[in-house]
Amino acid sequence: MYDIKNYHRADNISHAVALLEKNPTARLLAGGTDVLIQLHHLNSHFEHIIDIHDLPELRGIQCDQAGNIRIASGTTFNELINHPIAQQHLPALVEAASMIAGPQIRNVATFGGNICNGAPSADSACPSLIYDATLEIASPEGSRYTSINGFHTGPGKVALAANEILTAFHFKAENYRDKGAASFKYAMRDAMDIATIGCSALCDIKQGKFQQLKLAFAVAAPTPIRCKHAEEAARGQPLTRQTLVTIGKAVSHDVSPRTSWRAEKEFRLHLIHTLTERVINVAVMRAGGEII
Repeated sequence: MYDIKNYHRADNISHAVALLEKNPTARLLAGGTDVLIQLHHLNSHFEHIIDIHDLPELRGIQCDQAGNIRIASGTTFNELINHPIAQQHLPALVEAASMIAGPQIRNVATFGGNICNGAPSADSACPSLIYDATLEIASPEGSRYTSINGFHTGPGKVALAANEILTAFHFKAENYRDKGAASFKYAMRDAMDIATIGCSALCDIKQGKFQQLKLAFAVAAPTPIRCKHAEEAARGQPLTRQTLVTIGKAVSHDVSPRTSWRAEKEFRLHLIHTLTERVINVAVMRAGGEII
């Protein structure tokens, strides 16, 4: 059924890194929702497999006394959706995870796999961007930490060396506490479909004004992106319809959607402007404010 030349089962993270050192062309198998498709298509780049599925070190969600959250990369989306820590503190991530495919896929698909696949449509990318997640990466030299912002380098590409493994996501309390956040996804079908456009927003508001807005889009550029022009346009502005219009105009300078068989460029731009207002509206309400 699958044309696998070499298969190695890792015992732990250190073993997996050592196996990657010995097999630099090998691909990691976690949930398998992307890798098995490539194997089914007889993709020769997936002939060598290192299996890290269900390693205990790569599962689970913890929160320390300071409120900093660590989500292991092999945590499945259903585990994330149903975890009280994620539900309470990272609602935009839970929302985005809930919109991924169907229950069967969410039972096996992993947070880390969704990010490392590098797809511009990755549903968990936008909330990870607005929460400014820090990535914990294991390598032969030990662990290193890097921001999710800049991790995606092109369609299907991430800043991960061949001998490295993404092991966890870290969310600092200062990046979610006392803020409102939300995620939206538009797809041609409500379920079991890849996003035509996806987005997330996070708002910090004080005295009826935007102290800070973080806005991210998927499928609006070659990689998931933060919208710096739109975020700057919101800074210090009142919570009004006019500010939303200003943000909507600014977001045009951040995105560069393309035409594909899923949707025309012009339709995606329409979605981006519509979803910008909707996702910010919900984020503002969750932060305790109201657009007037």
